Amino acid sequence: MTLERGTLLHKRYRIVEILGQGGMGSVYRAVDENLGVDVAVKENLFTTDEYSRQFRLEAVILANLRHPNLPRVSDHFVVGEQGQYLVMDFIEGEDLRQRMERMGTITEEDAVMVGAAMCDALSYLHTRKPPILHRDLKPGNVKITPDGHIFLVDFGLAKVVQGSQATTTGARAMTPGYSPPEQYGTARTDPRTDIYSLGATLYASLSGMIPEDGLARAMDNAQLTPLRKRNPKVSRRLAAAIEKAMAVDPVDRFQNADDFKTALLGVKSKTQRLTGEYTVTPPPEVPDLPQEQKEGEKKSEPKAQGPIIPVPPPPVDEEKPFVPPSKRRRRGLAWLWLLLLILIVGTVVFTGFFSNSLPESVRSALPFKLPGLFTPTLPPTSTPLPTATAVIPTKTPQLPTATFTLTPTSVPLDVVTETIIPTATSVNTPTAAATPVGGGDGQIAFASDRSGIPQIYLTNLTSNNAQPITNMPNGACQPSWSPDGSKLVFVSPCPREYDISEVPPKDTALYIINADGSKQTELPTAPGGDFEPAWAPDGKRIAFTSIRDGYMQIYLINLADQKVTRLTNTASDVETRQPAWSPLDNQIAYTVKRFGAYQIWTMTDAGQGQQQIARSGNTLWDYAPVWSPDGKTVFFTERNANGPVRPWAMSILYENRNSGAADQVKLSPPPVADLHFSPDGLWFLFEGISTDNNQDIFYAPVSGGERVRLTNDPGVDFDPAWRPVPKP
Repeated sequence: MTLERGTLLHKRYRIVEILGQGGMGSVYRAVDENLGVDVAVKENLFTTDEYSRQFRLEAVILANLRHPNLPRVSDHFVVGEQGQYLVMDFIEGEDLRQRMERMGTITEEDAVMVGAAMCDALSYLHTRKPPILHRDLKPGNVKITPDGHIFLVDFGLAKVVQGSQATTTGARAMTPGYSPPEQYGTARTDPRTDIYSLGATLYASLSGMIPEDGLARAMDNAQLTPLRKRNPKVSRRLAAAIEKAMAVDPVDRFQNADDFKTALLGVKSKTQRLTGEYTVTPPPEVPDLPQEQKEGEKKSEPKAQGPIIPVPPPPVDEEKPFVPPSKRRRRGLAWLWLLLLILIVGTVVFTGFFSNSLPESVRSALPFKLPGLFTPTLPPTSTPLPTATAVIPTKTPQLPTATFTLTPTSVPLDVVTETIIPTATSVNTPTAAATPVGGGDGQIAFASDRSGIPQIYLTNLTSNNAQPITNMPNGACQPSWSPDGSKLVFVSPCPREYDISEVPPKDTALYIINADGSKQTELPTAPGGDFEPAWAPDGKRIAFTSIRDGYMQIYLINLADQKVTRLTNTASDVETRQPAWSPLDNQIAYTVKRFGAYQIWTMTDAGQGQQQIARSGNTLWDYAPVWSPDGKTVFFTERNANGPVRPWAMSILYENRNSGAADQVKLSPPPVADLHFSPDGLWFLFEGISTDNNQDIFYAPVSGGERVRLTNDPGVDFDPAWRPVPKP
């Protein structure tokens, strides 16, 4: 379970705050009470032999590194059955991704300094005996301290190369846009792999856009957009050096980090500096926040839907080509003749429109023909214009699986480029005899931080990619479908996935968006924050959790008049949250926190008849309820209150609610969390951990069978929701 603030770990490290959370555990800021210094504590809650071996190897790698651009590991220990812990330097400041969000793009000066510092770190790693590859260099792993010092952090995917063998501390994973083709398994990785990722990182920081994916480029499905096309202010020499580092074939890249560094410093004729002395402009000072506003909680900010990272406009002298004076004069005369021609034609057309009596010789002499202007008006019973039915559909269409695309205008969100879905049916050629998995179009909405901050994505079971449908500056998560599958309600801000034991950010709000990403609107909110929405089966109401009255309670908003009603009214030391509608539209299952434990309760949609339906005691937490499509069974997630976070799924018949006897759902391997159903009720959808130690979305048959991995991205994927099938 997540460590609380003030916890004394290993009789030495006092927990101060959570810095981040992922599938394996959390990263904390703590105080080393022996030395009186801040440290970062990284935890591994998965204590199996394989996970323990990988985590221990990461500790060994980092503990033996001594470089001014790398954090140091000072301790590694195991706490009983709870997990493993790695203690390292706490690097204060902002990462490069945050700097990009704050500034738009970084300056060329800073890009050269960042590149030189990272080349120093990579050169040190690559020349160890045995060599070490980082394999996950991206803006989020480049940290900038308050004094402008630059660090390369997070070695979760590092690889130790020993002869022809390779030992990996984590799974083979990719970050689309930053990983070269060979990292997808097309060839061996070597130091040139990190050089590619550094080039892609500098490309993104100078352009504000993630570059085209390396594997797609290798398969000729995409081409790298020249850096200067996206930001003409970048000098030609720097753009050439970065694009060389990003060559598809490793042979065409810089062959070592020192060569790349030399090319970067040559851009501005920089003098070689001592290792560790390459610095950038420090981030602005951030005033200390109250304790309850830490962990990414911010004051209310304007809800912007525009670009997160605007690309600077091109300079005037590079945007407008030089035109000789003679050509300018000829161009001006051409415009004069064109204007005169338009006036003549307009006069003729105007006259013909009203007189409808132009002779055929005049009509044929026109340089072009305007259909309909010189013919009688069609009667109302004639065939309507084709554009009418295309522009104004009478019903929201299902998204085509083969043609659905959505291109963000600013920060492009990472797209899953490799999905493990066994299928023999082409996306473009549906088989009439085959029944789609789930009974509908097989579309899934989910949240993912693959772009650096969570956004809502839409993917198909029969395709191999995911498309973002939100682009919220402060993140988006917790999607819930309207019953007809045409819209989604979601929550923002959402800087990361939050555990049931954590309080979400303040001032969250609910937004409704069409399934194609259009017509986003914000629902009325109140100070405190609204989150965990659940769309009612009648499509007219949304239940949600809110802290608008000081503590978590469940509310209901009527979409017709936007009137908000409070459904639960418990004492201030009892919290209610996570509403889930019965398909019968008259019951809501929800989570209650009482006496430090989480329980599953139900009530009517008017907030009456509240009762606990499963009794697991204080040692087990029950949360995240969901109803079966027939409304007869309530499923929920369960885990140990104390110990490793490895949740599993449980179920209880609603008619047995008074007995409190729940049964475990046979889904393996654990963990299994946030269970959902397909529209036909034959498939489970859930969060899980893949064999390469990544949190992804899976589905499995309700009748029992092997799970299928739906997403395959290094980011954390969560909050899955199967798109409903509209009722006839």
